[in-house]
Amino acid sequence: MLKLHNGDYNDRVTLFAEVILPLAISRNYTYRVPHELNQQIRVGQRVVVQFGKNKVYTALVNQLTTDAPTLYEAKYIISILDDMPLITENQLRMWQWISSYYMCYIGEVMNAALPSAMKLASETKVLLNRDHTFDKSLLTDKEYLVVDALEIKDELSINDIMKVLGQKLVMPIVKSLNEKQIVLVSEELNNRYKPKFETFVQLHKAYNRPEQLKELFQLLERAPKQVDLLMVYLHLSKIKSSVSKKELMEESGASAAAFTALVDKDIFRIEKKEVSRFSEPEIELIKNYTLSVAQESALTEILQGFTENMPVLLHGVTASGKTQIYIKLIEDCLKTGKQTLYLLPEIALTAQMIQRLQAYFGDNVGVYHSKYNDNERAEIWQKTLKNQYKIILGARSSVFLPFADLGLIIVDEEHETSFKQFDPAPRYNARDTALYLSHLHGAKIILGSATPSVESYFNATSGRYKLVSLVERFGGVQLPEIQVADLQQERKQKSMRSHFSSLLFTEMELALNKKEQIILFQNRRGYAPMLVCGTCGFTPKCINCDISLTYHKHDNKLHCHYCGFKEEIFYRCPACGSTQVEQKGFGTEKIEDELAIMFPSARIARMDLDSTRSKYGYQQLINDFEERKIDILVGTQMVTKGLDFENVSLIGILNADAMLNYPDFRAFERSYQLMTQVSGRAGRRNSRGKVIVQSNQPSHKVIEWVMYNKYDLLFKAELAERSGFQYPPFFRLIQIDIKNRDLNQVSESAEFLAKDLKLQLGKRVLGPEFPLIVRIRNFYIKTILIKVERENVSIGKVKQLIQAAIERFYTQKENRNSLIKIDVDPY
Repeated sequence: MLKLHNGDYNDRVTLFAEVILPLAISRNYTYRVPHELNQQIRVGQRVVVQFGKNKVYTALVNQLTTDAPTLYEAKYIISILDDMPLITENQLRMWQWISSYYMCYIGEVMNAALPSAMKLASETKVLLNRDHTFDKSLLTDKEYLVVDALEIKDELSINDIMKVLGQKLVMPIVKSLNEKQIVLVSEELNNRYKPKFETFVQLHKAYNRPEQLKELFQLLERAPKQVDLLMVYLHLSKIKSSVSKKELMEESGASAAAFTALVDKDIFRIEKKEVSRFSEPEIELIKNYTLSVAQESALTEILQGFTENMPVLLHGVTASGKTQIYIKLIEDCLKTGKQTLYLLPEIALTAQMIQRLQAYFGDNVGVYHSKYNDNERAEIWQKTLKNQYKIILGARSSVFLPFADLGLIIVDEEHETSFKQFDPAPRYNARDTALYLSHLHGAKIILGSATPSVESYFNATSGRYKLVSLVERFGGVQLPEIQVADLQQERKQKSMRSHFSSLLFTEMELALNKKEQIILFQNRRGYAPMLVCGTCGFTPKCINCDISLTYHKHDNKLHCHYCGFKEEIFYRCPACGSTQVEQKGFGTEKIEDELAIMFPSARIARMDLDSTRSKYGYQQLINDFEERKIDILVGTQMVTKGLDFENVSLIGILNADAMLNYPDFRAFERSYQLMTQVSGRAGRRNSRGKVIVQSNQPSHKVIEWVMYNKYDLLFKAELAERSGFQYPPFFRLIQIDIKNRDLNQVSESAEFLAKDLKLQLGKRVLGPEFPLIVRIRNFYIKTILIKVERENVSIGKVKQLIQAAIERFYTQKENRNSLIKIDVDPY
């Protein structure tokens, strides 16, 4: 790889740039570098190129060479978008690894990694930022023409702007307007970026001198409230360079009328200024936190693992104080001047963790996840590249950030399935990617969980990771008492209250009487999972997927949770006309509804995908629960993930059987993890909590393991099972889904591919079989599962054979309408 750092090439040397295009193509494309750009071009910069007949894309320079491509004549690069590389060398290496390991195209990795605002293309939409004022006289002629066109038409594509200017070289102009906040660049216009503005207050210059201020106070003599407000302003202006209206009003407690009067009298002048969304108010830093003896011992073992250059698995029971250990490790990393990546599986967790980390580290903390829009993520990207953030807290996509000097990676709740990306490609696991990222940077990495994944614990017990255990809760708080409610017995005795056993109902009454909080876990959103006609058995199904529709009461519609299809609810069976339409099962929405009837004075809230769609939905719910504005929180698995509430005394697991009976080889592992994690939310500070598990199988071995905190028994049982049936951690899995809109064709295509793979890989290839849901989004699916031994077999060679078989698959004309989805480590 030829890399230019000093611009030391002669202007007349002919350079060629191999670039990564944000497309699912198997090879990178090579372009000719105009001589005048020889001194400017660098690996990692974005360049504008034409690909195909008329399409223009933002590509990324992957390699520079003096060798011309032999198969085609290289087109010229149109322009360079960046002064300095946007991507680091380590990032490019990681992209290559993800592309190779997860069997996807590097263009798909680029698409996942870069915020959309950094990927201008012909179809990209540009619109005027109507919240931003600017002076048109400062624009160049071409910028003026673009703005003029946008004032006439609400939005323009890059192609439209090319026509307006009569040239292809338009992306630098769009980039310049975007950086000046004059235009917004968006792939999805329903997620429009609005810069954050705040109103600031200034005293009119006429009152700068003491004698002028004295006259002003005499003028306001008959308006004491305005005088008080002015006094507070003068106090704040002495200790702050600028005073915001919000801060002034909060500090003074004055009315809006008093403020408006001072503005109308031209005493106060107001100005709206753009502020960063990521600048936080000054927080008093918490110092000199003392670890317990057990935490100190664990920290010593962790540091020992780091000196041996081993990944560390911290297996600590819930509420054992893992977060405080992480904070100590971050402090040590900060002293070396290096960056820390703190990975969390859910955006829900970042809200609470942001507050904790900022309390310790102030504005050193940056936050990165998918609820931020494109321009916000682009801002974090640039600040990470410039090493302006020392700590990045984020969900799985934050592994793609351009770390300047990464020293520590923390993967909290490492067992969580949320670290896995399922669609679209790359279908990476952020935990495993973080392990490779730590290798690239020479960074320390710690994986933490109360319920580690079987694979991670196997690696720790096999000597690949350093295993560190924390077996007691911080402060000597006991693990919660777990009781099982036998649903079969309760139904026989007719003691059930709707979906609540008498045991759970009684405990809820006691907790509410004591002003304590309750969390109820039901891993199914919506109101009723299924509507069934009691006469003919008709069940409404999605028109695009082979799945029954779920009833949602909030909009009174039937929803498909796979494709988003919605349908009006019916009260008369469309098949037979009967009015005996019954609701089967129950989701979080129904639980919330019934609780309001049973406990009318209780304040009830719901935490699931539907109730947290807004950008700050999670944070608002968590804050309300922490401030005890909510008595009962009903939720899906979001409520199981590391949240810390001091007043929760009771947890109810409403339907353990749905997890235990799920048809998946990980069902017992996931059930144990979910039940243990949600149980850990109870009694975390001052008193022992209580957990009620409702089940038709009260003596099930997994429930018993949860009751007595026997992870070691689960681990041994799972290893024995998986060894016999060839599953991880002893075997690697690669799942191949073949999709086609035609049912017969998908079967024929799948059989063709499976036959070819079996010739290469023999009995390692299973299937093809139809999955549980045969059709999704009007595509029929057949699945091939490949099991590959971890020992004495080259996984790289296996992947090459699979790739070759897929290439042969597409040489057959009848297979060209079929789509293939590859998922490495699918579960």
